[in-house]
This record gives sequence, structure tokens and C-alpha cells, in this order.
Amino acid sequence: MTIPATVRTRHASTPVAESIARVSTRTDDVEVRFGLPADRGDWLLCSDVLADPRLFGRWRTALGSWLVDEYGESSDRATAGYVMGWYLGVAGGLAGLLFHSARRVPSLKPADLAFRIADDDRPDVAGIALLSDDFACLPDDPAGNHPAATVVADESALAAVLRARYVAHAAAFVAAYAPTVRLGRRMLWAAATDALDKGTWLAGRMCGDEATGVSDAAMILPERMEPFTSASTLRFVDGEWTRKRESCCFTYVLPGAEACDTCPRVCR
Repeated sequence: MTIPATVRTRHASTPVAESIARVSTRTDDVEVRFGLPADRGDWLLCSDVLADPRLFGRWRTALGSWLVDEYGESSDRATAGYVMGWYLGVAGGLAGLLFHSARRVPSLKPADLAFRIADDDRPDVAGIALLSDDFACLPDDPAGNHPAATVVADESALAAVLRARYVAHAAAFVAAYAPTVRLGRRMLWAAATDALDKGTWLAGRMCGDEATGVSDAAMILPERMEPFTSASTLRFVDGEWTRKRESCCFTYVLPGAEACDTCPRVCR
């Protein structure tokens, strides 16, 4: 699927770019990169998508075609739920990955993030790109004196920076997306909560230290803080980590589909 967008390419070797390079080999399912390739193809700037919500409609149309192929029919609720979670996972996943792997928080402004949608199968997010050098870090970060760095006092302060940057992006998404779907504000913020909690957890799993990823999620979401809808819901059950989702992807409304194990409709 091709969605036109105005994008910019950045070429630099900066601390945050080096952080991404160190973890990019571990992200098999989703490409994570700093800057955009010279042949930028279908990469979309988040700020462009939020400025023109019709692009969400095109994304949902492509998803609807895939759902018809898979289930025999589509659903407005399912396309709205999937795209909601996928988009929020761009900022949530990148934030969790750099917090876990480098104790750095990148810029999460819509103008500083881009993503690419898969066009050969299910149209989920296939790539995430960071376009800004700016980052927050701890006092012992070896790049703390870099012009792009903002040093904060400790890990709690760094988690607070992450929450604030993520909330600002999520709020812009809620404002742009809400008028295009029949989903309430609570559902949209529930999805934002899920994307951050899950993204931080999966960062730990991806980097080979799932338990620390769980601890990171608890540090970032230690309790219910507005506008988030819950604290981290991660818990250890039957020998493995799992979580209860706050939001729903509405897969269960499709013919022959069942609710996810972590769906709020069935998970206790």
C-alpha cells in the first residue's frame, strides 16, 4: 500500500543513532533505524499522518481487504482497533526499546518519528525510524555531555520524561483519530497504555532479559496516572509473563475468530 507523505532523511552518527544500531539486529519482525533511506519509498512521517487522518482510512481499507482474505469479511471495529494499536506501538515500542537497552529516551514528537507499513501481507507496521538526535539520559551516560543530550537526575526522572513525551504524542493521535472511528476516549487511552506497557515488556524479551523489561514497565507505569487507564498489568502466571490488555482489537467479532488470551473481555 502506498500512502504519499513528505519525509526527510537524516544522516548522522550520534549517541541515539548508535543506540538504535546496537539493537536493530535484534528486531527481526520490525525494522528499527535512525533516519530514512535515500529511497524513502512508503515511509510515513507521523506528523503527516496526524495532519491528514484520511491516511488512517486508507490504512484501514488495506487492513479490511486482508481481513476479508483471512476471515471472509471485515469489520469497522476490527480495522479501527488494529490500526489504533499499531500506530501507538510506533512511539511505545521505540520508547521502550531505548529505555531498556540504553537508558535513553528519544524525542517522540510526531515530526521526529516515521513508520513503514507492510505491503506484502498483513498491513501492520514493518519499520520504525527515529529522525531526531535529541535524547534524555542519566548522569552516568557516557554521552551525557553531547549537545543533543538532556541529563536527568535518576531512573525515576527518566521514566517521567518518557511518560511525558509519549503522552504528548498519544494525545495528538487521540485528537486526530477519535473523529474517524466509533471508539470512545477511554478506549483510545487504554490502547495507548497497552502500547507502552507491551512495548517495554517486549523490549526486554527481545534483548534477552524479559524480567528486566517487566521491571522497566513497572517503573514507567507504577500506578494509574492520568491519562493512562492503568498501571502496568504484567504478571507471572503458570511459569510465564503475561498481561491483561486494557483495550480491544475486536478480532473476536470476525467469523471463526476467538478473543485473544489477554483480551479484557475474557482475561481476569
